[in-house]
Amino acid sequence: MFSIEGRIINHSGESKQRVEVNTDTGIVVKITEPTGSADLILQDELIFPGFVDLHVHAREDASGKETYKEDFQSMGEAALHGGVCCVADMPNNLVAPVNDSLYQQKLKLARACKIPVLLYAGIGSHTKPLATRIPYKVFMGPSIGDLFFRNFSELEHVLARYKGQAISFHCENPEMINGVDRPPEAEISAIEFALELIEKYNLQGKICHCSTKKGIEKIAAAKKQGIQVTCEVTPHHLYFDDTNITEKNHTWLRVNPPMRSSQDRLALISALKNGTIDYLATDHAPHTIKEKGDGVSGMPHLDTYGLFITWLMKEHDFLPQDIARICAYNPGQFTNQFSQEKYGEIKEGYIGSFTIIDPSKPTTVLRKDLQTKCSWSPFEGVEFPGQVVYTIHKGRIAYETRASHH
Repeated sequence: MFSIEGRIINHSGESKQRVEVNTDTGIVVKITEPTGSADLILQDELIFPGFVDLHVHAREDASGKETYKEDFQSMGEAALHGGVCCVADMPNNLVAPVNDSLYQQKLKLARACKIPVLLYAGIGSHTKPLATRIPYKVFMGPSIGDLFFRNFSELEHVLARYKGQAISFHCENPEMINGVDRPPEAEISAIEFALELIEKYNLQGKICHCSTKKGIEKIAAAKKQGIQVTCEVTPHHLYFDDTNITEKNHTWLRVNPPMRSSQDRLALISALKNGTIDYLATDHAPHTIKEKGDGVSGMPHLDTYGLFITWLMKEHDFLPQDIARICAYNPGQFTNQFSQEKYGEIKEGYIGSFTIIDPSKPTTVLRKDLQTKCSWSPFEGVEFPGQVVYTIHKGRIAYETRASHH
């Protein structure tokens, strides 16, 4: 049995409590008033339900050709370092999980990860739904491999087979993309079309890595009409905008969709805070330092997930409950549909994984501390206002900062 006492933060509020976890099952068995004796007694630190990142790229598949960037094991280490206790991994692999046998093959590889991994299956021009209920990812525009569509009619023809399924959309209109130029309109028009498809085919839709104010406005309007849609935003679209791009760093800050205007960035922060945007999801895309220098799009974020939320709290007045909602409760609601294990709340019967943050212990991101195999971060040298003190995975301490040894 593992016990912890302190400031328990759920999306619904905060309380001083004692939580007991059965370390054999990893499940919370009892929540009571503090007794003053526990394995871990914390004062000012915030005890969150374990954070869940709904959008990562572990790079490991049956080909084994991209594990030099990241594999399930190193991704799990980076996640725990960043306070992330569960992830959902995207299918744009060289050998993509597009049918039952390839999906099972990738599931076996994912067992090397120290934390639970939910896998999305890919949707391509010849795919159909798998035998079990799982989430899917569709790339509306050019991506890795051949899992993407050249126009909207080709896409709709395939999605008609996926009625009622949970589908996440990478929204970029393939006919409006020209090489590295990915204008805001490409995202906005793709979001419009995705929303039509979600309504028409009764999909449980999720829009990935929103980057535009107008795109968010369209999603907000769709939600008001009762369309089943949620959306993600990344740390980089909240932290950087096109005013940060210089001749020196432009390859480092290259992502799809690209950095937008400061007006877009501030609108995203506001939409995340007011609940229009549902999830903080990293789009953790590990590439080597050489690949980034060559202009490859994407950046790693798992190591810094927990640090980043302290910036949202200090710089943008997010409450601890807001963080619990966007990093635990909402993403937990998503993953719980596909799993016996329940994430997202500190509650009896739920998984006893916790992310423990000291919001007032400044931490500088250093390359030597990163656990990701690609060994760099867009936040290197940045001092964040707080620190991940512990990551508790199923009632066991899976990560602790050196300073927190008791």
